Amino acid sequence: MTSSYIFLTPPGGTSATVEETRTIRDGFTLLGFLFPWPWLLAHRLWLHAAAAFVLQGIGGALMEEPGLGLAGAAIMLGVNVLIGLEGQNFRIRSLAAKGWNEDALIAADRLDIAEQVYFADKAVPSGSDDAVTPDWENKTRPNNPPGQATSLGLFGFDGGR
Repeated sequence: MTSSYIFLTPPGGTSATVEETRTIRDGFTLLGFLFPWPWLLAHRLWLHAAAAFVLQGIGGALMEEPGLGLAGAAIMLGVNVLIGLEGQNFRIRSLAAKGWNEDALIAADRLDIAEQVYFADKAVPSGSDDAVTPDWENKTRPNNPPGQATSLGLFGFDGGR
């Protein structure tokens, strides 16, 4: 299944190395769903963790009151679902607030494939002639007129049908 990976570069850096770049998978996090506030603490999201802890405490207290057990369970489940779905986004926003730059969003099946795609177009050090990047900028377009691409009768990428 394809996932989206967001690559963040450190503040003030123009060319980030592999060690400096942070990669975060954008999507559901099972550990964030199962253990919301400890997961948030592990990722240094202090205010989010405090809010999740308080809301889960309120939900737990409501579950012990007669007639309010369903409301308490709904609050606790809501916190778990919210952190499971949006926990990674909280991490990204926290890093962006600290000056990190969102450099790329890459869809790939695995993290290693996404990293290969991301670092493939980065500058190769001047001392190494091992990797030569193709000159995609100067490639000519095939002799197909616009709108003649196979798109099953739907709109194609070039605006034709």
